[in-house]
Amino acid sequence: MKITIVERKIKISEELRDYAIKKVAKLDRYFQKDTSATITFSELKGRQTAEVTVWHNGMVFRAEETTTDMFASVDGMISSIERQIRRNKTRLEKKLRQGAFDKMAANEASLADFVEDKYEVVRRKKFDVHSMTVEEAILQMNLLDHQFFFFRNAEEDDMPAVIYKRAAGGYGLIEGN
Repeated sequence: MKITIVERKIKISEELRDYAIKKVAKLDRYFQKDTSATITFSELKGRQTAEVTVWHNGMVFRAEETTTDMFASVDGMISSIERQIRRNKTRLEKKLRQGAFDKMAANEASLADFVEDKYEVVRRKKFDVHSMTVEEAILQMNLLDHQFFFFRNAEEDDMPAVIYKRAAGGYGLIEGN
């Protein structure tokens, strides 16, 4: 597994760097070759965040943890990403390393906590998608008091797009083809 470290507004110690790499390298047991991971460390208002993003066979796994201690954040993010993998175990078995879950079979009692989620559409809604600018889409989203809004971006040849509110503040834009 190729591991990259990114530091945002923080300088981490070698001890923390080695600790994080050691923890993320343990995820290698779930994946085949050609897997890469990025560990991002950041700090905002005394809250220390560790984030890991793993790319494998076109799939992206991501987990983030924010605490007052960076070592605890690393532990939390690893726990979170392993929980995601276990929760979606049957769906992922074909894409992950052969026998990735064999070691877990011994700890079947602890897996009882992770009931597999069902992907069930509980509501379906259709509406007309209008062409508008990003600013108009943000205004419409705020008027509706929604967290996201789907529209056709008039500034980009009516490309399908989604504008959304970011947890850290501001807005994000996702554009399709």
